[in-house]
Order: sequence, then structure tokens, then C-alpha cells
Amino acid sequence: MLIARENTMKRTFTVVAALLLSCSALFAASSEPLQLLNRYEMPASVKGRFDHLGVDLKGNRLFAAAETAHSVLVFDLRSGAYLREIAGIRIPHAIFVREDLNRIYITDGGEGAVKVYDGSTYELLKSIPLKVDADSIAFDPGTKYLYVVNGGGDAHESASTYSVIDTTNGAKLADVKIDGDTLEASALDSSSPRIFINNPAKNEVEVFDRAKRAVEASWPIHLAKDNVAIAFDEASHRLFVACRSGKIVIVDSQSGKELQTLDIARGVDDLIFDPSTRRIYASCGAGAGGTFVFEEQDPDHYTLLANVPTGTGGKNEVLVPQLGLYFVIIPPQANAPGSINAYKVSPSH
Repeated sequence: MLIARENTMKRTFTVVAALLLSCSALFAASSEPLQLLNRYEMPASVKGRFDHLGVDLKGNRLFAAAETAHSVLVFDLRSGAYLREIAGIRIPHAIFVREDLNRIYITDGGEGAVKVYDGSTYELLKSIPLKVDADSIAFDPGTKYLYVVNGGGDAHESASTYSVIDTTNGAKLADVKIDGDTLEASALDSSSPRIFINNPAKNEVEVFDRAKRAVEASWPIHLAKDNVAIAFDEASHRLFVACRSGKIVIVDSQSGKELQTLDIARGVDDLIFDPSTRRIYASCGAGAGGTFVFEEQDPDHYTLLANVPTGTGGKNEVLVPQLGLYFVIIPPQANAPGSINAYKVSPSH
């Protein structure tokens, strides 16, 4: 009788221990800021380099710029099914969708243009000529103007061009020269006429006045090199400047003063700040590839939540907060097709 009771107690203890272990593992998984849900597989024929992602929430589409394949790949946003390609783009970089017009805008760095497509038929409606190396964009939802970096070194010019395009009528409104042969990503301030533009050629951030269409200030970046990606916490007046040397430099957006740095891996190409969760996402392609996720405790304190392994070359990302999803491109490798990895975003605590 005593032996039976001991065996029962042992079995009970084993079950309880297993349940506790299972709950512990479940809690650990749920506490991760990003949890892999799916891999959106690319066609095996697609090879080479990639650049930015674009999202059409209304049309349930995800776009990926396949530079070497000279096309933009189109996926079902929720299921991950591959739908088609938009071909005939020499070097696609940035993708923007005006959902109200059902038009797709793609920068073509090889041709030097913004190409406008019908969102239903994928017919090319217009090609707005710019200089070669048309690349990163910023969109002003108030005016519906698109701001595009282009020109510079690839155009054999010492200055770059910042172009203003009216997306409603497809007209270029202005070309503004900015000193330096390379411009990168921009962040728009909705509460003022300012746009912050990364100028890695001079290792500084240019403060561009949208109303005057001129640079009003230049803020040097001393704490890191090769500033390419940028994000903005407008409420806290914090500008996040991601540098390929392996740092995020935090800058006071009112004064231009550098405040501190956050360590990341080398090879960053995109940076996201989500105001709803106060999280920063930095996708870094060096080595095995990983996304660094930080949480802003207050404007002067940041916690690294995780460095989430994504995959070799995973440097381009997009966040879809409406769906609680985060995506990163994993380019094709020697013997493996590429994918877009879809992650569930865990809620902030």
C-alpha cells in the first residue's frame, strides 16, 4: 500500500514538473519580441540581391524589390502565397502604394525614375524621370508628395538630388541639390516642415525644410560611421540614426545633439520605430543576420529585448502593426531559394 502511494506521488510529481516545464517554455516563447510564423518562399529562379519591402494593406499584398532579378515580387500579405512579379525595372529600390488610388510607385535606380503602376492590372502608367540611383523615399500624407533621393556619385556628380513628386498627378515639382555624393533614408516630421535625411557622404543628417525646399541645418554624426537608416520618435523628439559600422546614434531632434548610442551588428539597411509599442527594429545583414529589438523605457533609456536570428543577408524589413506582423527578406543563397520571413510581434509589457 505504501509502495503504491509512493508511485502515485512520483507520477503526480512527474506530471506537475512536465506541466511547469511546458508553461515555462511557453512563457519564454511568448516573451520573445518576434516569433517566426511563416516563410514566404520565392521562386527558385529568383537570385541575387534585394532591397526594400512595400505593403498594400487594403489590397493584401507584400512587395519585395529584387535588384538582380530586375523586378518586384508580389506576395499575398497574410498567407504568403507568391502571386507574380512586376518586371522591367532595372534596379528596383523603394516601393510605395497609394491605396486610395490603387497605384504602385517604385524607384528604379538603374533607369533613374519613379515608375507608376496600376494596382489592379500592373500596367506601367508613367515613368517620372529622375537621375540614376533613385533610391530611398519619404511620403508626406498631408500633401501626398513623395520625396526621392537620386543622383550623386553614380550620376558622376559631387552633389545629390532630392526630388519632390506629386503622386496625385504624377508630376515632378522640384529637384533640390544637396552637397554630398550619396544620400540615404529620410524621416518625415509631421508636426513641422522638416525631413531628416541621412547623408553618409558627409556623415551627417540634413534637416530639409519641405516648405522652403532647402536644407536649413546639417547635424554631424560623430559617434558612428556610414549612417544609412533612420527612424523617428516624434513624441519624444528622438531621432534614431542607424550606421553600418554597428551603432544606432540617438539624436535630439530639436537641437541635433548626439545623446547616446545603441550597439547593433554591422550591415544595417532598414530601421523602424513603432510608437504603439515604443520598440525599435534594426535589421542587420552581416554574418548570420539578425534583427535587434530595443524598447524605449523613456527618451533616455533603452533596453535590448533580443537579437532575433533571421538569416544570412537579412537586412531589409517592414512592420505591419495593424496585423501585428514583422517581415524580413532572406536573399537566395548558393543552394537555397530566398524567402520573406514573417514574424508575430509579441505585445509590449
